[in-house]
Order: sequence, then C-alpha cells, then structure tokens
Amino acid sequence: MLKKIALAALIGAALISAAGCGSSDKKADGAASGSKKVTIGFSVSTQNNPFFVTMANSVKAAADKAGVNVKIVDAQNDPAKQSNDIADLLQGNISVLIVNPVDSAAISNSVLAANKAKIPVITIDRSADKGEVAAHIASNNVKGGEMAAEYIVSKLGEGTPVAELEGIPGASATRERGQGFHNIADNKLKVLAKQSADFDRSKGLTVSENILQANPDVKAIFAQNDEMALGAVSAAKAANKQIFIIGFDGTDDGIKAVNDGSMAATIAQQPDKMGEIGVETALKLAKGENVDKNIAVDLKLVEKK
Repeated sequence: MLKKIALAALIGAALISAAGCGSSDKKADGAASGSKKVTIGFSVSTQNNPFFVTMANSVKAAADKAGVNVKIVDAQNDPAKQSNDIADLLQGNISVLIVNPVDSAAISNSVLAANKAKIPVITIDRSADKGEVAAHIASNNVKGGEMAAEYIVSKLGEGTPVAELEGIPGASATRERGQGFHNIADNKLKVLAKQSADFDRSKGLTVSENILQANPDVKAIFAQNDEMALGAVSAAKAANKQIFIIGFDGTDDGIKAVNDGSMAATIAQQPDKMGEIGVETALKLAKGENVDKNIAVDLKLVEKK
C-alpha cells in the first residue's frame, strides 16, 4: 500500500511538472513571436493630408501583416486632442506608442506620461522636445530644405527673390526644413517674405495670394509641404504669374503637379516606408530588443519626367 501511495505521488508530481513546463513553453513561444498580445497605439497628426493618410495606412498594413493589433487615432491637427487621444491609448493597455506630433513642444507631456507608464515611444516625421523617445524615424528635414534652396539657385541663379511658406509653428519639421532652406537662401537668394500656412492647402492659397500681392518681384516659392505648394500654384494662376514653386513630401498630387508643370519640383519623402519601419521598430521594442535611436529615411528631388 505504501509503495502505491509513493508511486501515485511521484506520478502526480511528474504531471504537475510537465504541465508547468508546457505552460512555460507556450508563454515563451508567444513572447518570441511577438504576436497577438502586442498592441501598437498610433497617434497621427492629421488625416486631412495625403502624406499622413499614406503613413497611417502603411502602419495598419504592416501591423496586419505582422499579426498584431493597432489602434490609430487622428489628432486633427489639434495638440489638445492629441494629448487626450494618447491618454486614452495609454489607458488601453498598448505595448508601444508611435506618435506623429502635431506640435513638438506640446507632445512632450504625453511622451513623459508614456515614460511613466513604461510604454516605449517612437516618433515619426516630427520629434518631441522632451521625454524619452526610444526611436525617431524621419527624413533629414534640414537636408531637404537645403536641397530646395540649392535647386532654386541652380535653376534661377543667385539673388533670385523668393518667398517661403512655413508649416505649423512648433513642429520640428517646420523648424528643420526652414533651417535647411535658410542655410542656403540667406547667402545665395533674396528672401522677401515667409509666413506660416500650417501645412494646409487652402491656407497656402490665401497666404500665397497675400505674399504675391505684397511682393510682386517674387520669382520662386518654397513650400514646406506639397499641400501648401499646391495652394501656391492656385494663387500663382489666379495672379496670372509664372512662379517657380517647390514643395516637400512627394505626395501623389504633388508629383502630378510637377509632371504637368504646375510645380517645378518636390522633395520627396517616403511616408509608407516610415510607417513600415515604425511597426518593425515597435515589434522589436515589444520583445525587449535594442533599436537605433535615430532612423533616417531617404529623400529625393523629383523633377518633371
């Protein structure tokens, strides 16, 4: 009888041990795959701009391909809404936060809140002024601004009178593209005017109309994105003027305008690539892997074919 009891105890212990090992293996497999349980939160600055629509679509496609959940929220170019959206995401048990800030300063509190919650943060296209960011994915905006100014010099010559349409004040892309443009323009071009049009096409139209009326000698306009550049195209047509217009982003509408001669060129980014890399980086962070602090995405100058 004692032998039977001892044997039963041994079998029970073995079964418990086997069950425990099986559970551990399953957990290990799940963690290794980085799938199913991973949820990515993505706060995008706006979905009223083709560039960011492409970016958001690529994030969703990459997440679907990887088999992970993604929650995408549209800040509608409102820093307060973006802050509230991110607060909701942080309460929603996300594994990683990807954010495309409306305003680089205003987003800082949200980044700090994610840091406090121990949720890794990735920024795309625009940076955050404060807080710990695991990875920043962007084009070299300073270089892009320089490329635009150099292109004007190469086509129209030094001393050409130019104007600049700036993006949203406070956005890192606005600062950096402007910095790059002025690195060249302040020495080789004549900058007659610069004004914010908030990366918006309709505002780009209105601001360009005002600039062209106040500065009839303007021969070229650098717009810090294609949407504003397209607004400038409409303003130039309405004023019956031939203006050399360069955009930034390389959106479908921007490239179409370049090919039909309405715009001279655009500095093309790759928003789809940014989204894909964002998800790839998020998955690495969810697995506890190291990632590069700054990830550059190539730019190229697009001229008429």
